[in-house]
Amino acid sequence: MQDDTIMIAHIDVLGNIQTVREHLLGTAEKAKKFAVEFGCGEAGFLCGLLHDIGKYSAAFQKRIRNPLPSNRVDHSTAGAVEMQKLSKNYIYIVLGMAVAGHHSGLLDGGNAITAEDGTYFGRLKKKLEDYSHWKEDLSSEFSESSLAALPKYCLESGFSVSFFIRMIFSCLVDADYLDTEDFMEKSQVKRGGYDSLEILRHRLEAYVSRWLEAKSTEAGVNAELSKNRNSILLECMENGENYSRGLYTLTVPTGGGKTTASMGFALRHACRHALKRIIYVIPYTSVIDQNAAVFGDIFGQENVLEHHSGILYDVGENQEKEVNCRKALSTENWDAPIIVTTAVQFFESLYGNKSSQCRKLHNIANSIIIFDEAQTLPVPYLEPCVAAMSQLVKNYRSTVILCTATQPALEEKFQVYLPNENICEICSGAERMFGLFRRNRIENLDLLSVEELEERLSSRGQVLCIVNRRKTAQELYQNLEGEGVFCLTTLLCPLDRKSKFAEIKRRLDKGETCRVIATSLMEAGVDLDFPQVYRQEAGLDSLIQAAGRCNREGKRPGEKQFVYSFRLEDEENKFLALNIAALRETWRRYETVDGPEAISFYFRYFRNLLGNENLDQKEIMKAWEKGIEGNRFPFATVSKSFRLIENATRPVYIPLKGAEELLGQVQNSSAGRNTYRRLGQYSVNVHEYHFQRLWEAGCLEEISSGFFVLRDENQYSRDTGLKMDVETGYGILI
Repeated sequence: MQDDTIMIAHIDVLGNIQTVREHLLGTAEKAKKFAVEFGCGEAGFLCGLLHDIGKYSAAFQKRIRNPLPSNRVDHSTAGAVEMQKLSKNYIYIVLGMAVAGHHSGLLDGGNAITAEDGTYFGRLKKKLEDYSHWKEDLSSEFSESSLAALPKYCLESGFSVSFFIRMIFSCLVDADYLDTEDFMEKSQVKRGGYDSLEILRHRLEAYVSRWLEAKSTEAGVNAELSKNRNSILLECMENGENYSRGLYTLTVPTGGGKTTASMGFALRHACRHALKRIIYVIPYTSVIDQNAAVFGDIFGQENVLEHHSGILYDVGENQEKEVNCRKALSTENWDAPIIVTTAVQFFESLYGNKSSQCRKLHNIANSIIIFDEAQTLPVPYLEPCVAAMSQLVKNYRSTVILCTATQPALEEKFQVYLPNENICEICSGAERMFGLFRRNRIENLDLLSVEELEERLSSRGQVLCIVNRRKTAQELYQNLEGEGVFCLTTLLCPLDRKSKFAEIKRRLDKGETCRVIATSLMEAGVDLDFPQVYRQEAGLDSLIQAAGRCNREGKRPGEKQFVYSFRLEDEENKFLALNIAALRETWRRYETVDGPEAISFYFRYFRNLLGNENLDQKEIMKAWEKGIEGNRFPFATVSKSFRLIENATRPVYIPLKGAEELLGQVQNSSAGRNTYRRLGQYSVNVHEYHFQRLWEAGCLEEISSGFFVLRDENQYSRDTGLKMDVETGYGILI
């Protein structure tokens, strides 16, 4: 029989108990360890020590001994109340917000005068059960006179305070989960065990040594091109050791090997400055698998965590069970040495308020963060993205690298948030490098009719044409249809896209007919090499990325390989209007548009057309400095507003061969996480208007709540994907 005088925090499945004191001290020590990374160890300790003192109440002790659903007790607010009592130093109110939200998520601060329910100040006015026994039990660990002051940066501005709250909140949440996990799971949980960054550095250097040997070149790559890539790689590795922490650009022309070069800098830099991990942020999920696979081959799959909405780790009975189990756990707090993630995952976590989102944030501190294709940073959120990156550099001991062939010229923006920090280029002589890597000529054809474009494409044996709209791609394909003609858009499910990529690559390598009509998914990170490329008018960055698919390996004379920019007759695109206007102005001013000076002009001109107010369209930064209608520190409100992907899509599943059994598992409610992961290969994400047309036309069947399968076989072609124009009355797939 349990002793009623023992204050219990947790009881495991075997009936073993963890006392409140044990849990508070264990959490406090872990939170202190995490917060030390950015100079706030004592604040972390205090949050951990007070976060669950509400469990000292008689009501909670009754609940944990008899855990009925109706017997819930608020045990999070008590610690915040005690923090409020320490408010002679304002910062303890800030720590109180972290404590109050450690289960429910960070609340809107609200207003100390009106104190509405559901806000932090409203929570503080709740009538709580007596928890006063905490001071007696923790008297030797807690002393008001010993509370350490926090660094001044925590109070620099409303934004810096909000950022600090999230970071200390992250330390507390992760420490709380880990301490509970240690007690409840004991030896079942397998975290950590990764190789050190020093070991990973040696693996990378061994991997690239074959390229760096004087007599060696990459297979199938022009010798001069290989030599120039090696030069970039060596400079990046050398500068990784010599440069201090800070904000950097890595401007490498398309085909210059920036992925490997950036990792070479990062590993040398991390070892030199005792940084904890490398976080590689990629804009597109269509590219992330490829990069994560390359890193896994170099460093060992067990050391590389791929984390985005489309990845699930199967922890069933298989030979990778232990590795996948560790990776599944690591998605919670990013404790792996190399993280490969998306911009959506990264920034929405930094501006999120949920415990599950914020838990990982403390592990971003004291790290190297590489933003691949930095020009794709979301323009409507550019201001808050720059502000967040600046905080990580300025106050959280991180190094940030903006890595791209088309630098978005953000110096002025960073000066606002990092006034004493200059952006330093890692690879010297960018202008010279662009000349060395120029493997084709970009020309402006201006206006073309559809017929003229089709005639040009038909006259080439191997050619890539990238257009702005998926419907345009499908229509061009229908007119060119024949042997060796392909249509590649996101209207194809991943399974069909992969098979087409493989066939396209085979045809290109064999010199066979290969005409590809595609959308922008072909622009970045696609290892295909065409002798000629057409790109419908969009932004300059899109044009240069498309040019990276022309004579990619430099195997043909560059002066004879052409990339053509064109605009289609009778087709306007209001969403790209400003990008196109900036591109046209760049064409007017520069004869060669793919050099650093022209690229810088394009981005500055584009943002000038856009206007500063459109770089923070949701007024995220204003919310931290002035609040929202009297609501201070509106964490929950901002979290709902900060959505990098505004146009939500829904997956529609295509019942191709191989999907039937998986769909059956969904239908009979026996599907596991691995089932849903595998079904991702058969899905097409559609915008709401497209979904509604399919649904109203009777083309879809809902086989489980929110899970829709295409049942009209006429609406999907394995050549062009899901139709944009919905028709009805055709056969049903079984």
